[in-house]
Amino acid sequence: MNHDTQAKKREIVEFFLKNGVLVSSELLVKMDDEDNLEKFKKIIDKINLSGLMIINEDIAKILAELSESETINWLEMEQSKALSEKGKANTYSQFLEYITKEKNSNLNAENEKNAEDKFPVKIVYSYEGELKKWTTEDFVEHFNARYNAIEKMLRKRQDMKNLMSINRIKSKREKEDISMIGMTNGKDITKNGNLIIRLEDSTGEIKVIVNKNKPDLFQEAKTIVEDEVIAVQGVSSNGVVFVNNIIWPDIPLNAEMKRCDDDCYALFLSDLHVGSKTFLDEEIMKFIKWINLEIGDEKQREIAEKVKYIFITGDLIDGCGIYPGQEEDLSIKDIKLQYEECARYLSMIPHHIKIIICSGNHDAMRLSEPQLPLYKDYAEDIYKLPNIISVSNPALLNIHAKEGFSGFDVLIYHGYSFDYYIASVDSIRNNGGYDRSDLIMKFLLKRRHLAPTHGSNTYIPDPKSDALVIENIPDFFCTGHIHRTLIANYRGITMINASCWQSMTEYQKRRGHLPEPARVSAVNLKTREARVIKFTK
Repeated sequence: MNHDTQAKKREIVEFFLKNGVLVSSELLVKMDDEDNLEKFKKIIDKINLSGLMIINEDIAKILAELSESETINWLEMEQSKALSEKGKANTYSQFLEYITKEKNSNLNAENEKNAEDKFPVKIVYSYEGELKKWTTEDFVEHFNARYNAIEKMLRKRQDMKNLMSINRIKSKREKEDISMIGMTNGKDITKNGNLIIRLEDSTGEIKVIVNKNKPDLFQEAKTIVEDEVIAVQGVSSNGVVFVNNIIWPDIPLNAEMKRCDDDCYALFLSDLHVGSKTFLDEEIMKFIKWINLEIGDEKQREIAEKVKYIFITGDLIDGCGIYPGQEEDLSIKDIKLQYEECARYLSMIPHHIKIIICSGNHDAMRLSEPQLPLYKDYAEDIYKLPNIISVSNPALLNIHAKEGFSGFDVLIYHGYSFDYYIASVDSIRNNGGYDRSDLIMKFLLKRRHLAPTHGSNTYIPDPKSDALVIENIPDFFCTGHIHRTLIANYRGITMINASCWQSMTEYQKRRGHLPEPARVSAVNLKTREARVIKFTK
């Protein structure tokens, strides 16, 4: 051994002695590398070695991979080593094995976290309202909150000139061009065939008249439903307004279709109805095999490989007691067992794919909207899945944001109000009804509300805000409920009504409603191109 090597090893020993630690002879033999001294100096500086007496090869390996935040019970480790050397126990090797497993577990968890960070899902809004007894005043404040929110949208319109309150307009006797904002409170047809709409704001109520001789305006006015907030432009005279134009809060015309720079997909499903005798087990298993790259042609497998997000917009189970005699239609008659079975299917989807779910009218919760996220007491097995994100109905989420890209805002709503507007709005009912979910979704986006009419859904009159107001303009608007598939665009928003996984029920037969089951809507987030993949027999 030359003089330089001896001096170096003496320096190493002295360094560790100053820190109250001895170096084993077998480790000292391997300390010839010039980098080792500096490396171990840094380890001693950052790691708490309290209780450690001797550094051997095993401990040196642990130290080299130990982070500053990690701690080890060195005293227990020393004691286990001593017992092993005396032949009294073999705890030392078990101790080393435990530390290795723990570090690998932490590493895997960190890798999963990093993978999650690449495809983030941020909950922008999910309702978490308080439980209380609602009063008449709460209903009043609820509608005031809605009015104020939508009024702000309308006031931003550049064409809103000469804006006046209803009370002020009613006091005018001379003809004057005016603009006004009000909440609708009914409409009627006059003997002459003109349309009268009653509008109200915080100052009063007024009648506005739409003349039948303005056919385009007249047809638009006929689509107005009760309790929506609109703006009217026209001429006032003796407390009556003759309408020249109707303005809805709507989506701005200059909205652009947002795209990301990497090639990945989001899938949209709805209405699984697990537990129903008409649940399509074979078809959903075909979907699961496809998403696991086990079936499909080359193009379909390529899509499956790039899926990062799956949205399921409600009715995960068929529920119990949803309608009279439902028990005769159920293959699983216990709600918790229905959710357990649903979780079994969802667990077969690769865990790197985020699954975002909201509740629907068949799920085990209150029917009143906004509905809270799935109740954990019933859906415990679903919450155990590592890739599940459960939100309220409706909810707003942001996906795929990264540095330099704000991500996509996705508005999800089960769609319970759809039935009302299909039945009540002529322009929807006479142009396809249930077959034209795009007309319903456009109708609601135009009004910036998911259920503007009091009778179109059961709702919670939260006095602080109306959760069904569409305040933020989404990039995607996805719904379900009517068991049919349709993809369309409206002013830069991709509208998706997702398919179901249940064949036709007796109820649907009686109503002449034809479902389109077992279809998945797939959207490429880079191109915003959408396609429907069928998993029917």
